[in-house]
Amino acid sequence: MRAMTILPKPALAAAMLLATSLGAVAEVPCRTSGSFEKWLADFKQEAIASGISRAAVEKGLAGVAYDPAIIKRDHGQGVFQQTFLQFSDRMVSSDRLSRGPKLLRQHADLFRRIEAKYGVPGAVLVAFWGLETDFGSDLGKYRAPNSVATLAYDCRRAEMFRTELTGLLKVVERGDLAPDQMIGDWAGELGHLMFSPHDYARYGTDFDGDGRADVIHSIPDAMASGAAFLQALGWRRGEPWLESVRVPEEMDWSKADPEVRASRADWARAGVRAVDGSALPGGGPQAWLWLPMGRNGPAFLAYPNFDVYLGWNKAMVYATTAAYYADRLAGAPPLARGRGGVTPLSSDEVRRLQSLMVQRGFSDEEPDGRIGQATRIAVRKAQMAVGLPADSYPDKALLAALSR
Repeated sequence: MRAMTILPKPALAAAMLLATSLGAVAEVPCRTSGSFEKWLADFKQEAIASGISRAAVEKGLAGVAYDPAIIKRDHGQGVFQQTFLQFSDRMVSSDRLSRGPKLLRQHADLFRRIEAKYGVPGAVLVAFWGLETDFGSDLGKYRAPNSVATLAYDCRRAEMFRTELTGLLKVVERGDLAPDQMIGDWAGELGHLMFSPHDYARYGTDFDGDGRADVIHSIPDAMASGAAFLQALGWRRGEPWLESVRVPEEMDWSKADPEVRASRADWARAGVRAVDGSALPGGGPQAWLWLPMGRNGPAFLAYPNFDVYLGWNKAMVYATTAAYYADRLAGAPPLARGRGGVTPLSSDEVRRLQSLMVQRGFSDEEPDGRIGQATRIAVRKAQMAVGLPADSYPDKALLAALSR
């Protein structure tokens, strides 16, 4: 779950359903004092007091040193401002669309057994596998104990990474991986699906029967661990997650709201059609209409299982891409790209729009140039106030209207 080190996973992501950006977390006052060596010695004692064996603590943290390159990498994260199409066009490549089905066939029995136990289809897991590590070809190059300890010592997200470091020690104590095997991404994520150490400790699963949950060297363990995590987030067996659709030129765009959930029949009456222009099929759970790039871009019906994608990674552009990719692997046709081009605002334009919305009383959020839930809610209020279609997508028309 590579991107989850940027923003932590929620247990249920409904409150973040409109989050579309992923950027640096705001700076917090530093509560770390003293040398790294002193801090590490204190952390070891706290870990032992929490119930982790002294042997596991000493083994897991042996030779750990502060790495300023990790801090530079963490503090240097910029604003994630790609549109859904920019991101998905790159990530759901023709190569991944070709390799994914081959892996589904190659590991058909494994994915059948995983779905039987956890209810999660193979297409969902293979999509995450492709996006997280390009099917295991990029498992990272950093020593997780060094990375996580460094980030736990740093003041920016100390509590979050103290939890991760504790999880890492639990993995060591359980015997799933030795510390020198824990090579992963720069913030400590490990394995084919990039588990954070904390989630690894909770959901790591021995599915190949060798007595260890090894998410790096065992594909069965990695995939089953991912399914166990998705199940814990609330995955609903046998239900869809995301469906590409077409929307009419005119409708009540304010209905494109995660709190407005309706049946396919209701959406059909509102003018929503299948991606090929035919009538929507009947049945299925209720869904909400998701317009990641506004009324003129791609459109989706998002089902309860889509909330689980946001539990994996709350960045909406990532979650939508992962769900769309899984849908393609499950046999769905390409998405409808919408009507004409959508010109996104730059980060500076988003920041200016946010400032104008604060001035007009539509928002009380600090302008940051990112399009998140609060910005989308404010955009809808502003669009309704100035008589623009209330599709919650910030565009130049709204910026011009508020600039007058």
